[in-house]
Amino acid sequence: MRPFFLLSCPVRSKINGLRGFAWLALSALVCVLLARAELVQLQAAFETDARISHRLLSQRAVQHEAVLATLALLQPAALPGEPEPAAQRLSSVYPQILSVQRRAPTNPWPSASLQVAEQASGQTRAAVLANPDFTLDRGRYQLVLAAQPASYALLIDVHHTVPWSEWPMPVQTSPVRVTLEIAKGAAFVVQPGRLGDTGWRYEFRKHLASVSQPFELVAVRQVGWGELPWSVMALWTLGVAGMMAAWSAWQNQRNARRRAEELLRVGQVARLNTLGELAAGMAHELNQPLTAILANTHAAKRLLADDPMDLPTVQQAMAQAVAQARRAADVLGRLRRTVERPQAAPISETVDLEQAVSNALDLLQPECKRLAVTTALLVARPAWVIAERVALEQIVHNLITNALQALQQVPEGARQLTLHIEHGDGVGVLRVVDTGPGITPDTLPHLFEPFFSTRDGGLGLGLSLCETLATGMGGQLRANAQTERGAEFVLTLPLASHP
Repeated sequence: MRPFFLLSCPVRSKINGLRGFAWLALSALVCVLLARAELVQLQAAFETDARISHRLLSQRAVQHEAVLATLALLQPAALPGEPEPAAQRLSSVYPQILSVQRRAPTNPWPSASLQVAEQASGQTRAAVLANPDFTLDRGRYQLVLAAQPASYALLIDVHHTVPWSEWPMPVQTSPVRVTLEIAKGAAFVVQPGRLGDTGWRYEFRKHLASVSQPFELVAVRQVGWGELPWSVMALWTLGVAGMMAAWSAWQNQRNARRRAEELLRVGQVARLNTLGELAAGMAHELNQPLTAILANTHAAKRLLADDPMDLPTVQQAMAQAVAQARRAADVLGRLRRTVERPQAAPISETVDLEQAVSNALDLLQPECKRLAVTTALLVARPAWVIAERVALEQIVHNLITNALQALQQVPEGARQLTLHIEHGDGVGVLRVVDTGPGITPDTLPHLFEPFFSTRDGGLGLGLSLCETLATGMGGQLRANAQTERGAEFVLTLPLASHP
């Protein structure tokens, strides 16, 4: 048993929910792409600035080695009264070089660490780092080069080593933290930056291009949630919402137009069928008067042969009878021409009973919503029947319409309409059950009689027409009074051998 529910309000809510989910999914996807693009751009800018910073500091480190090599090569001597003239000249050209120390062959270094550095420099024939001091952000170190006849040592200030005029980032406002680290873990903060606890973290590490100054430049960038392009994502979300709303409005308009066209078609078919039923009833009603008129006409003609005869009376009666007969014939002719169809007979086909009922419910969904009627379609077993599609839809439409009219007589909370579909014994069965006021025992036998109606202003041809159409398709339509409340109409149609 396969249950299937179709509730008017929940279906609409489900569609709206799907549209809302689509909007959220599309907005979230695009926002993620926008955020990812922004993060990629920020990472690329960070790496570019970090590489520029590394190149600038590497150039200064190599410059220090070149200064030492020049001093060792030229061996400038001190003039009388000027113990260190080279240091004064270098400090004016290179602000990062705080002092220059020269050790003559006969003089010792003022500290043992410089002596050790000179010995290492003599072995490697390259400048050697000595006395790095990064405590309290002082950022100083010495660079020693062994040479003959004198060795030299430079005292270098890291802060002044940075070429601030060429630095790629604003030092005080940039979110990037830049430090110079040595092997022992000491670090000099070149640029403080702003590091948070959440977000995306980018890091750049690379040693300076100098063997004598083994510093590693470390750049860290912490991208917080506030740096994402929220304004762009909000505009995009609103744009998607606008597009979805426009699309939804277009869909609703198209569905409303389709529903209106279907209702118009069904209404036209209903009017034609009603006129046909009315014409059939009028033909039945006029058949006997016409027969009597013709009989009287022939009798009047026979009286013409009597002697004596009242010729004027006979002629007047005959003229009136002929006129009435022609008038009745004209009425029937006009009715026949009005309801006459192009095709000779309806064409039967295999029809999905569930689809026909769903189409009728879809057409009447606004009316169900307006009347606060809860509808349910229960499919126990799918049924494919042999029927004329338009006639079947007309029957279902009329049965649902009658049920809605009956449900208006009960409180809103009690208005329920249930349609059951099943099949068995070679027929497909549709049961239309409502919770309306029901059918009285004296009304039940007359429900399908033409011109019988329990509703004020009703024509009394709807159920008669439905029974006629069902019978014409080899089916049957009957009514049952519910024991507790409401009414039940049962439509049976021949079951198709296969869909």
